[in-house]
Amino acid sequence: MKQILEDTEKTFDVNTIRKDFPVLSENVYGKPLIYLDNAATSQKPHTVVDELVSFYSTYNANIHRGVHFLSQKASQAYDDVRVKVKEFIHAASEEEIIFTGGTTDSINLIASTWGRKFIHSGDEIIISAMEHHSNIVPWQMLCEEKGAKLKVIPMNDKGELLLEELNNLLSSKTKLVSVVHTSNSLGTINPIERIISKVHEYAAANSIEIPIVVDVAQAVVHEPLNVQKLDCDFLCFSSHKMLGPTGTGVLYGKAKWLNDMPPYRGGGDMIKSVSFEKTIYNDIPFRFEAGTPNIADVIAFGKAIDYLNSIDRIVALNYEMGLAKKASSLLSAIEGVRLIGTAENKTSVVSFIIEGVNAMDAGMYLDTLGIAVRTGHHCTEPVMQRFNIPGTIRASFLFYNTMSEVDALVDGVKNAVKFLKR
Repeated sequence: MKQILEDTEKTFDVNTIRKDFPVLSENVYGKPLIYLDNAATSQKPHTVVDELVSFYSTYNANIHRGVHFLSQKASQAYDDVRVKVKEFIHAASEEEIIFTGGTTDSINLIASTWGRKFIHSGDEIIISAMEHHSNIVPWQMLCEEKGAKLKVIPMNDKGELLLEELNNLLSSKTKLVSVVHTSNSLGTINPIERIISKVHEYAAANSIEIPIVVDVAQAVVHEPLNVQKLDCDFLCFSSHKMLGPTGTGVLYGKAKWLNDMPPYRGGGDMIKSVSFEKTIYNDIPFRFEAGTPNIADVIAFGKAIDYLNSIDRIVALNYEMGLAKKASSLLSAIEGVRLIGTAENKTSVVSFIIEGVNAMDAGMYLDTLGIAVRTGHHCTEPVMQRFNIPGTIRASFLFYNTMSEVDALVDGVKNAVKFLKR
C-alpha cells in the first residue's frame, strides 16, 4: 500500500493542481483550510471564477432573443457548453442535453413530465436502498399522485446492493428504475452496467419498455462516463460537484423519450408559437428550458468541463483512491472509530462514526482545526436507519487534496476521541 501511494504521488502533481484553486490557500481559525467536503460541493478553479467575472463584466446579455453583439456572443458561449457536455458524457446529440438547476431538478423534471404521462395506478417504480432524498421524494410524490407503488432494492451490511433481489422486484408492472451510480453517504460504487443490462434484458424478454434513470452526481467528477455505452435512458448530475458553479446541472435523456415527454414549465424559449387558442412547443431540448436560463453559471460550467478535460482523469482517480484508502486504513485503526460503508468497490468517500461521540460534535471539533467534513445523515436518512445510526462523519476527497491532509484528519479524529469522550 505504501509503495502504491508513493508511486501515485509521483505521477500526480497535486501541488501544481492546488494553485489553480484559490480557496485552498485560505485559513480557517488561523489554520490552513483542509477541505474534505467535496461530496457536498467541490471547490472551483480560477478559470471558472474568472469566466463568471468575464461574463458579467464584458458580455452580459440575455440569450436566443437579441440580434445585438452582446446577445449573440452570450448565446454562442451558452450553446457551446451544450456541445461540451454532449462530448463529455458521449451523448449521441446535443439535443439530448437539457440544462437544469442540478441533479434534484433533473430528477423532478423526469418525474413531472415522463411520470405525468407514463405512470398510472398500479404501476411500480424501483429505486435502491442507498438513494439520496432527491431520488426518493419525487418518486414518492408521483406514486401518491398516481396510485403507483415504490419498491426498493435492499443492501447488505457492507453497503452493497443485493442485486439478486432486483430479479424478484421486476415485474410486468415495473415502469421505471431509478438508481444512484455512487452513494454520497457510503461511497459505494454500484454495478450500474449490470443493473441496466439486467433491466433491459427483462424488458426485452417480456416485450415491454422500462427506462432507467441514473443519478451520477457523485460519479461525474471522478470517472469518465459514456451514456451510449451504459445504455441508460436518463442521466442526472450537477455542475457544482464537478468544479462548476452552483445552481446548474444536466439532464441527459435519449431523444426517443424526450420527444415523447410534455413540457415541465411554460414560458419563453420553450415555444414555437403562442396564441390564445393554441401553443406549439419548441423542439428538444428547448421545450424543457422555459424562461431566462442560468446563463452565467452554464457558461462558467463549460470552463469546469475544460479543466477536467485538461487533466489525466484516470491518474487523478487513482490518486483520489489512494487518499481514501489511506484514510480508511488509519481511521479504522483508531479505537472507537467504525467505518460505515465498506463495499469492495468504493469512491473516495470515507464515512465513519466515533462510538459514544455525537457526529456533529466531532465535526465541530474538527472545524476548529481547520478541517471541513460533513456530518449528519447526508440526505440519506433511510441509509442511516439501515445501519441504526443517526448520522456519520464524512470525509470526501478530490484530486486537489493531499496525503498530509489525510494525516491531519486522522490526528484530528484521534484528538476528538480523547477530548470528546472525557
